[in-house]
Amino acid sequence: MTLMRSARLIIRRHPEVYDPAEDTFLLANNLAVRENDRVLEIGVGSGYVSLVASENAESVRGVDINPHAVKLAKLNAKLNNIVNVEFIIGDIFSPINGRFDLILLNPPYLQAVEGLTHRYIDYSWSGGEDGMRVTNRFLNDVESFLESSGRILIVQSSLSGYDRTVRMLSEKGFRIRIVAEEKLFFENLYLIEAAKKEKVFTTPALHLSHD
Repeated sequence: MTLMRSARLIIRRHPEVYDPAEDTFLLANNLAVRENDRVLEIGVGSGYVSLVASENAESVRGVDINPHAVKLAKLNAKLNNIVNVEFIIGDIFSPINGRFDLILLNPPYLQAVEGLTHRYIDYSWSGGEDGMRVTNRFLNDVESFLESSGRILIVQSSLSGYDRTVRMLSEKGFRIRIVAEEKLFFENLYLIEAAKKEKVFTTPALHLSHD
């Protein structure tokens, strides 16, 4: 287990847990958490995003199917003396009750590779045949856990057709904004904010580019 230091946090690392990377920081740097927000993160990895969210949130719950990730996230919370977070093992919303003001998702979005030897780290990148398996399951159930005035922040990639996510959210009655974008040499990352149509956004939108 190795140690990573950021400007905000001390983060331990583990070979079976996704390291904070460009997609992690895209989400963490654009959270806009309000003081009384109850936050839920699906797929916590090292816990980095949840720990950043805890700086302003009333409380944060984080779920991960990877037991190594949950154990590591708990350790990182302890290392940073953060007490308003809870990390639990589970498959997307399976262990969750109640509703939240902000729900976060940085899903696996790469297409699965046939014949791959399964490891826990694979949960962090393998998105099924089309890269959308986790995203689709999340979108099917998220409204049951979102406050009426709540919002969603979800990271998506040009590799997995982020336009499908935008379309699905729109069909469910959400207003959509792209609040951040990062161009990498092999993909574009988009941070999508979604809120019910009566919700007024407080963060500026970016114009979509289709390079």
